[in-house]
Amino acid sequence: MGCMIVFGLFVGGPDGEDKVSLELTEEIIQSMEVGMAFRDYNGRISSMDFHRTSNYLVTASDDESIRLYDVSNATCLKTINSKKYGVDLVSFTSHPTTVIYSSKNGWDESLRLLSLHDNKYLRYFKGHHDRHGLCLLVYVLEQIVSFPALLIELFFFGIKELINVRLASCICLYGLLRVKGRPATAYDDQGLVFAVAFGGSIRMFDSRNYEKGPYEIFSVGGDVSDANVVKFSNDGKLMLLTTKDSRVHVLDSFRGTLLGTYNVNPVSSDSTLEASFSPDGMFVISGSGDGSIYAWNIRSGKEVATWMSAETEPPVIKWAPGSLMFVTGSSELSFWIPDLSKLAAYVGRK
Repeated sequence: MGCMIVFGLFVGGPDGEDKVSLELTEEIIQSMEVGMAFRDYNGRISSMDFHRTSNYLVTASDDESIRLYDVSNATCLKTINSKKYGVDLVSFTSHPTTVIYSSKNGWDESLRLLSLHDNKYLRYFKGHHDRHGLCLLVYVLEQIVSFPALLIELFFFGIKELINVRLASCICLYGLLRVKGRPATAYDDQGLVFAVAFGGSIRMFDSRNYEKGPYEIFSVGGDVSDANVVKFSNDGKLMLLTTKDSRVHVLDSFRGTLLGTYNVNPVSSDSTLEASFSPDGMFVISGSGDGSIYAWNIRSGKEVATWMSAETEPPVIKWAPGSLMFVTGSSELSFWIPDLSKLAAYVGRK
């Protein structure tokens, strides 16, 4: 059974306040099309992130801009340029208008904590040189005597360093994991475990005892090519891994059972193949080497939809949390929503 998800028809102005309850099905997936596109980028979108509890989306682009969107009404709220440092990867912190991003200028690849509200840098984190991945996890550390109930951000950068960043004037190295090759990393939503993918396998770590090494190592069907991205489903029961071999693997995150492998058109060596779970974990959507987008039903393993594109590289792709919408980023930003006029079940209710 799919889950019942409420999504808003925000495209088209004031009428976007209407809400419709729909179950995510193959028919819904097949009806999805671009409801709004932002074509004012002067470079490819390199990264984007949804805030967990607000309606905000942030993007980073090769045109050295960071842009904040309100997805509930499909509007760009703010554009901030990072011409001096460049920008590659971007991610929200727990605060809806504070992000951390990596530089991209060849001489200063520090991480920067930026307030989008007033365009001010709150912290700089130096000493990083690899831009392989950036994911954030929020913890409340009540046991810290000098900072009761202190909210800190725990993040991976390039998965080679795990940093404990206090919202004070100090930073301490929390841990260091050295790996061979290009790794990909992800936390589960509860922050209990994290995954490190490289060399044809996924290593599972307990975030509280990671120094003891992985508690499980999962094989990914003989695909030993470099990892691109690894992600958990919202409920933490599944993981997906994309690789340079242009494959999307889906695994059971508890047993490591390989549930399916999906092949897409070849991806160039300097591109990243990205994929995303639907909110209910029933479907996977992915980019492809020719810019096309694919969707598969995880339970049946069947391809349920394909959208062709004039692009020549795989897009950045993310499903909006708890919504019937996914977003793709390439030379433009596109919001994909169901076309209700194509849905017999909905039309019959009107």
